[in-house]
Amino acid sequence: MSNQVRLPKEPIGWPLLATPVNGEWHYPSLEDSIKQAIRIILLTPKGGLLMHANFGAGLSTYLHQPNQLITRRRIQDAVIDSINKWEPRILLDSVDVWEIPEEMDAVRVVIEYRIKRTGVKENVKLTMNLGS
Repeated sequence: MSNQVRLPKEPIGWPLLATPVNGEWHYPSLEDSIKQAIRIILLTPKGGLLMHANFGAGLSTYLHQPNQLITRRRIQDAVIDSINKWEPRILLDSVDVWEIPEEMDAVRVVIEYRIKRTGVKENVKLTMNLGS
């Protein structure tokens, strides 16, 4: 085992959710770090982060709302606003919120983006059950 400190090839930003593998800490790649951050932003309720009352998309506020166009548009706006504010490492290409025909209470959120540093296109998909 070497005593040398191995630095990541490039800074990857927050969150650095390292996982232990075979007794060593492994940090996520830039792409994985961004996906983790987006999921954290989407799933955090407004006021859920100490000292950052406006952090998060607050998607839980749309639970028990009717699965109508206006609700899906509000979800889309919340996702766009929160990601633009809290994830500076990406450029949003599109955010779509679709109803799922087989599940009357479910919506699918599809986020397409490019990583500023590399230009790589990525996406994050989330299914929400509104439960109205």
